[in-house]
Amino acid sequence: MGELDGRVAIVTGSSSGIGEATARRLAALGCRVVVNSATSVEAGEAVAESLPTEAVYVQADISDQAQGQAIVGRTLERFGRLDILVNNAGWTRLVDHADLDALTDEIFRRTFEVNVFGTWWLTRAAMPFLRQSPDPNVVMITSVAGVRPVGSSIAYAMSKAALNHLVALLAKSCGPVRVNAVAPGLVETRLTADMPEQHAATAAAVPLHRSARPDDIAEAVIGVLRNSYVTGQVIVVDGGSSLVW
Repeated sequence: MGELDGRVAIVTGSSSGIGEATARRLAALGCRVVVNSATSVEAGEAVAESLPTEAVYVQADISDQAQGQAIVGRTLERFGRLDILVNNAGWTRLVDHADLDALTDEIFRRTFEVNVFGTWWLTRAAMPFLRQSPDPNVVMITSVAGVRPVGSSIAYAMSKAALNHLVALLAKSCGPVRVNAVAPGLVETRLTADMPEQHAATAAAVPLHRSARPDDIAEAVIGVLRNSYVTGQVIVVDGGSSLVW
């Protein structure tokens, strides 16, 4: 018997990286999982098919409100319940913070459409069904860029800061649904594979001498889910980078 047997989780952006690792960790504990991505359909289907528990893949871009609502609809149609929502889907573009003109309105808008509006719409759509769970949870995957002046762009950092504050607001207003965030530092994923200098600098500077791995973040998600008296918190998982930078 797994400790999450019978539970159902949506993990957005889970065709690779942090989302995939989280989906796999949840399934290993018995949870049924809805895998999602906006574009990587083949990879998302492969993740869902490989999980040890019942799973389904739903293609949807959460920045489209109707598509986000469809994720919830498909979840209820397939499983009849929803216990856990992991808001992992996000978007960014690397823009030097000092180059204000390079942060175009298009980049700024897209960053907020996915990271803030999409997450808000999906969470709002899921909340009535989460309230019916005996142990309902929302976990936002945010970033250390939401608590410190770092990150791939000013827009990205702003969007993650908005989510961190949304965590506190929802935790206060929507109890007993527990709402928390896991805020990673630099993580070794497909999206950061072309950043060897940043990974090397992290390994040289942070106390734990490496970048995070997706499993590190997934384990933090599980830790938040396991502690039934934690809500409204932002759990930083950065190997100690905030101690030195």
